[in-house]
Amino acid sequence: MKTIGLLGGMSWESTVSYYRLINEGIKAKLGGLHSGKIILNSVDFAQIEQLQHAGDWQATAVILSQAAQSVQAGGADMLLICTNTMHKVAEEIELAINIPLLHIADATADRLLADGIDCVGLLGTRFTMEQAFYRERLQARGIKVLVPDEAGRTLVHNIIYQELCLGQVKAASRCAYVDIVAKLAAAGAQGVILGCTEIGLLLTQADTQVPLYDTTAIHAAAAVERALDGLLS
Repeated sequence: MKTIGLLGGMSWESTVSYYRLINEGIKAKLGGLHSGKIILNSVDFAQIEQLQHAGDWQATAVILSQAAQSVQAGGADMLLICTNTMHKVAEEIELAINIPLLHIADATADRLLADGIDCVGLLGTRFTMEQAFYRERLQARGIKVLVPDEAGRTLVHNIIYQELCLGQVKAASRCAYVDIVAKLAAAGAQGVILGCTEIGLLLTQADTQVPLYDTTAIHAAAAVERALDGLLS
């Protein structure tokens, strides 16, 4: 079994989901007492969040590249950045290490295309919804990406940072997200990406008939497949 490296803490609530999903996936594949071989470096999200909103992405790249190097030095065979937004600096992190980086947008695109989805809605932080680093990765695979209107993007972003990253899950916020998902579907989205690793804490498939693609679950499943590659054949 290969060792999975996790760059977490952004936020720690969603990193808990990664740890659980990877271990559940390994156990489902191998049975018994098997669990994942995992190395985690969990950063201080307060520092990252301040730099995000200040627009100092280069400083975040330095912090996360150093953290990634420590994960590699610990013996990881691959690296996952346990957040969608910080894939904005994925290229810089990738250049700092010698192990493969499993990109969350690539894993998501693989799942969408396998399901025949070529037009999808995207929910996430304002950075993820508005900047090119994530959308263009999907568009390069032939997937059209729709995002909420300005008011919707503000609402989605604020709920992530002011509630979900603080461990707060509110029914009113869930209803607001369900309404935004419905609007994206009405605009032509065949499914909606939960493109922030915290959104899965609030919104599940039971809340809407529109197909949801939880990037945390998809990314974790891709890590399990890579970790077990060659073991089950």
